[in-house]
Amino acid sequence: FGIMAGKVKWVTDIEKSVLINNFEKRGWIQVAENEDWNFYWMSVQTIRNVFSVETGYRLSDDQIVNHFPNHYELTRKDLMVKNIKRYRKELEKEGSPLAEKDENGKYIYLDFVPVTFMLPADYNLFVEEFRKNPSSTWIMKPCGKAQGKGIFLINKLSQIKKWSRDSKTSSFVSQSSKEAYVISLYINNPLLIGGKKFDLRLYVLVSTYRPLRCYMYKLGFCRFCTVKYTPSTSELDNMFVHLTNVAIQKHGDDYNHIHGGKWTVSNLRLYLESTRGKEVTNKLFDEIHWIIVQSLKAVAPVMNNDKHCFECYGYDIIIDDKLKPWLIEVNASPSLTSSTANDRILKYNLINDTLNIAVPNGEIPDCKWNKSPPKEVLGNYEVLYDEEMAQSDGTDRDLRGRPGQPTGVKGSRARDSGKPVLTTWK
Repeated sequence: FGIMAGKVKWVTDIEKSVLINNFEKRGWIQVAENEDWNFYWMSVQTIRNVFSVETGYRLSDDQIVNHFPNHYELTRKDLMVKNIKRYRKELEKEGSPLAEKDENGKYIYLDFVPVTFMLPADYNLFVEEFRKNPSSTWIMKPCGKAQGKGIFLINKLSQIKKWSRDSKTSSFVSQSSKEAYVISLYINNPLLIGGKKFDLRLYVLVSTYRPLRCYMYKLGFCRFCTVKYTPSTSELDNMFVHLTNVAIQKHGDDYNHIHGGKWTVSNLRLYLESTRGKEVTNKLFDEIHWIIVQSLKAVAPVMNNDKHCFECYGYDIIIDDKLKPWLIEVNASPSLTSSTANDRILKYNLINDTLNIAVPNGEIPDCKWNKSPPKEVLGNYEVLYDEEMAQSDGTDRDLRGRPGQPTGVKGSRARDSGKPVLTTWK
């Protein structure tokens, strides 16, 4: 049988029950089943064991898994920022127009991640930055946690020192005794709808990193806070104002269990087109797509591009009131549980469409195939970026050579957004 997908001939119902219980104990989630096939979604912990040198597992050609071995290069908050910073510097060395800066030393095109430092390692650098703008608000997040756990906001250096003491760490020098955190400049001017803050959860499937081939899922959604937003410092501790995570918001008094505080991306598009105009809305979504591709390009050189792997990422994007999108984080295991009826339908379709691309036509998995499925099996996915196609059409050359006026495939001109935008390749 395959670890992610495989053909299983059950001998008895007892054998089937024992095997499934064993899978569940290992953190594998059964996501689909038919007469011959049983598909399992593996947890990130299980992936570490599968690709660990100590365990000595060897995957056969008909076994594929739903994570890359070192997916954390993109999905750990500190490593994502580190890899994007490295990517910027490399483009600078190459003299790429993408790495152009303004008169204040800010990246013009690659400024899509809030200013971020690692704690405790970068504490002195953070203090230096904080003192440039003492009235700023910062958000602290543990590097290895999800669902809003351990997150809090600060606007005074004394709050950092209190956090350090509460964490039983006497100084910021010792890193071994303490969990690593990232501290990022808080986006305190988010775009509000109905007075409430929201973010976007978008699903991106990567079938291979070298060459990079990725797909955008059309059925993403917005996650809304249950309490109206205020930048007031008196509300810094109110997570119902600031954190959009469903795991947080579902405990609020105003949480709506019918719609779950969610909007579809298509509804957001309609709202923005009616309030801001179609051209501005198209520019925004082009920029979001461009950010996603650049983040994947940033980690592609360091990603272990194992032929047995694919990955469905959950991207979290926040839009500010100037309609500038910001990449907040990337999730390796976006939640597949459903909080509403619409949620269940969306995630069922997401799993179904993902498996159709990973294992086209439900055939025996083959890690040696070229991972370029026919268009008819994409379902709600669309090709976001295909490196082979882009290079053969010269789009990457045009992108690097003409910032602000890129060309898409077949020379179609992208909307002029004032920055190089990777249009969707189909």
